Amino acid sequence: MPSNKSVSDAPIVQFTNCRILRSHQLQREDLWVREGKILNPEKLFFDEKGSADIQLDCKDSIITPGFIDVQINGGFGVDFSLATDDFKSGIDLVSQKILSHGVTSFCPTLVTSPPSVYHQVLPQISIRNGGVLGAGILGAHLEGPFISKEKKGAHPEHCLRTFEAGAFQDLLATYGSLDCVRIVTLAPEMKRSSEVIRELTKRGICVSLGHSVANLSQAEEAVQHGATFITHLFNAMLPFHHRDPGIVGLLTSDKIPAGRRVFYGMISDGIHTNPAALRIAHRAHPKGTKTLSGSVATMDTCVRHFQEATGCSVETALEAASLHPAQLLGIEHKKGTLNYDSDADFLMLNDGLYVQATYIAGEEVWRQDALGM
Repeated sequence: MPSNKSVSDAPIVQFTNCRILRSHQLQREDLWVREGKILNPEKLFFDEKGSADIQLDCKDSIITPGFIDVQINGGFGVDFSLATDDFKSGIDLVSQKILSHGVTSFCPTLVTSPPSVYHQVLPQISIRNGGVLGAGILGAHLEGPFISKEKKGAHPEHCLRTFEAGAFQDLLATYGSLDCVRIVTLAPEMKRSSEVIRELTKRGICVSLGHSVANLSQAEEAVQHGATFITHLFNAMLPFHHRDPGIVGLLTSDKIPAGRRVFYGMISDGIHTNPAALRIAHRAHPKGTKTLSGSVATMDTCVRHFQEATGCSVETALEAASLHPAQLLGIEHKKGTLNYDSDADFLMLNDGLYVQATYIAGEEVWRQDALGM
């Protein structure tokens, strides 16, 4: 049947012989794409009387939504917390390199830095769509400097700050601008943090709890004021204790406001978080509000390790790197799923969950074969 061009002149691509992740299950269906969006084939057939212009045999690949990394500090010789005049070339390099690891959009992350660094770097970060030149940028993740001295980890102590009388104004003065900011990690036990959390969430910025010695009630209060994320669960926070489980206790807290979900990031690299700890978190929340992030490990490695360590389903592991971060950022209507009308950002994987090809807006931006391997 000839394709119908009355609705759009753009070519219709049909990906066949594949298993696609949709509605939490791998389903043997074709994937239809036009103009960078996932197409509903029923509307195409019955409303437009159309069909595919191009058919691509996926050779029984798994097709999953592209991975979304909400915490990436750099990589490939680039550190996002270093203020340089050619910062843009560094972020472009990372954007391009992570395509091979299945990341189609991400939040460049700055660790604790002096105000001068934020003032120089943040204006150079612009939210943009991904494409053949690299993964899309969803906005910056600012991890610090309003964190605990006791749990600073690798963050420079001389740059740590507290909220003074100005509270939110202190934060604005430190960062300079919030125009491109998507996530702020802070320690909720700090005085005046509740006011800051409210102001940030009012502006659509996700507040994450981390690098903190908060007890459970302080963490619960932060969630009641709008916090929705935990930065690298188990790392840089008080260890679980039966009398006061600290931030970790949010996993099973009964004081989370109705309708609110708390997501938690996990460093699933086999080093920072013991497999037993991954299993505890997964079994406390089997339906899942987890997101995966690497350290030196790549996102696709983290997905494979998480699935192996927890014994969870392939679908659960893939959604931890796609659907859940999209839900955290409130962009699940366009990213993180293969639902109709969502952005056609997706991956082809083999059964071992190794990336074979990466697509952004329906366009192939990386392929394993292209490396001659």
